[in-house]
Amino acid sequence: MQRFQPLVGRLALVLTALSWLFAVAATPASAQAPAAGSEPIEIVALGDSLTQGYGVDPGKAFPEQLQAALREDGMNVVVENAGVSGDTTSGGLSRLDWSVPATADLVIVELGANDALRGVSPEITRSNLDEILRRLTERGQKVVFAGMLAPPNMGADYGRTFNAIYPELAKKYPVTFYPFFLEGVAAESDLNQADGMHPTAEGVEKIVASMKPVIEKALSSETASQ
Repeated sequence: MQRFQPLVGRLALVLTALSWLFAVAATPASAQAPAAGSEPIEIVALGDSLTQGYGVDPGKAFPEQLQAALREDGMNVVVENAGVSGDTTSGGLSRLDWSVPATADLVIVELGANDALRGVSPEITRSNLDEILRRLTERGQKVVFAGMLAPPNMGADYGRTFNAIYPELAKKYPVTFYPFFLEGVAAESDLNQADGMHPTAEGVEKIVASMKPVIEKALSSETASQ
């Protein structure tokens, strides 16, 4: 009987190893912790006050809530807040090179709301966004391009011209397109601050929940595309 004991011991070790392999295989990739010492995925959110976090408490802005949500899914990410309150597409373009480092793995572009509020010519908005997307894609960076809609008080002609900018540019460049940054939040009084334009922390949370799958898909693909 003793001669079988080494064989039994080796069999037990093999079965133990296999049980660990099955356990790992059964665990969703998103729930597995990032490898120790691995470099975090660098995401930069380039935008205006909607990104910067106007009127919400520290830690409740879009980049911070997005980072927390992605980390809950097991992703080793850092989301940098490159939002500037009041920024237009012209401002975003002028600071692009120092706001968005070449090391960023993915850039979320959220600009244009202030252009519409100020009645900036849609041709200028289009030109600025075109140049931003051109530079980022030429760098080889993945881009999630968030669309914006003109407020109704700007008139039907202005709205038609402005609103067409985003889907048309999204077709021109290899970006992941999210049609409307404020989807499900705009005009919802319980999700916006008293000014009716800036989301509350709860509104930001809803934006993050809606955009998170799109961002995760963009990060997982070899080439971000529509």
